[in-house]
Amino acid sequence: MLQSIAVDAMGGDVGINVTIPASLESLKRHPNLHITLVGNGDLIKASLEKYKSKDHPRIKIHHSTEVVHMDESPQSALKNKKDSSMRVSINLIKSGEVSACVSAGNTGALMATARFVLKTLPGIDRPAIASQLPSLKGTTCMLDLGANVDSSPEQLLQFAIMGAMLTSVLKRKKDPSVGLLNVGGEEIKGTEVVKQANLLLRNSHLNFYGNIEGTDIFKGTTDVVVCDGFIGNISLKTTEGVAQMMGKFLSEEFKRNFLTKVMAFIAMPVLKAFKRRLDPRRYNGASFLGLNGIVIKSHGGTDAYGFRFAIETALEELENGVLDKIRKQLEIEFLNGK
Repeated sequence: MLQSIAVDAMGGDVGINVTIPASLESLKRHPNLHITLVGNGDLIKASLEKYKSKDHPRIKIHHSTEVVHMDESPQSALKNKKDSSMRVSINLIKSGEVSACVSAGNTGALMATARFVLKTLPGIDRPAIASQLPSLKGTTCMLDLGANVDSSPEQLLQFAIMGAMLTSVLKRKKDPSVGLLNVGGEEIKGTEVVKQANLLLRNSHLNFYGNIEGTDIFKGTTDVVVCDGFIGNISLKTTEGVAQMMGKFLSEEFKRNFLTKVMAFIAMPVLKAFKRRLDPRRYNGASFLGLNGIVIKSHGGTDAYGFRFAIETALEELENGVLDKIRKQLEIEFLNGK
């Protein structure tokens, strides 16, 4: 079955020099994929011509006249940029012309626009940002990563439902485990919001493991980690900082003298494999869960290799019916009663 995805070709720090080659590579790898490139038509055509793909049978160009800048406020983007590549990409989901969109643009503007245009699913108060993080057991789905700086116990339950359904589809796992991020494993620990969320999760139909600590994220103790966006975003940025520090320390030590340089040369295959496993580009593509449509946010500064993973995240969610899975679980939890 052909899957149609809109790509915000102008979004991100680089724009078409990343989005076009990434789109072409994705099309090469997935014969069931159709991409609508949204943005300045002349620039897109020129870029496609450079890659000898001007008349690609599975590419459509949808012209738009405006671009949402990375430092633009969500309010300004919503009010003043109604023909932006970002807005038009989301509008195409609403109209049914595509089934998902991928953008590397301004996160706040993308979330605000997507929520305004697509609205939330029944039973969902606020959308959440979810992403896959590397762990000792493969990957761990963590949410919310920054959409909501504070959340109610009921909203944390909603996040858990969406994260569990996403994980069940992507990992082909019938009953993924869910952990609630806290300062300790004991039920008596944490804020009142976390304590109430723990109670709600225990009474839900989800496979709730209980409270987990920060170290459990990368141990893979649970398949899904739930927290509010304030904690989630700080955890994510801290992880990125530690990874950068480790990489720099490792590089400095291997360059210390002639002997360490020789050791680095001998260890190069291992170092390359290590780097590949932790390459953030391979985990690029955060899902905006809770919307009436699939919206994937790519890191704004990624390259074509990383952006391709964001496109493939959207494709995987489409092929596996993530939205329908979330809708059905919401009905079980909220509409049909316990």
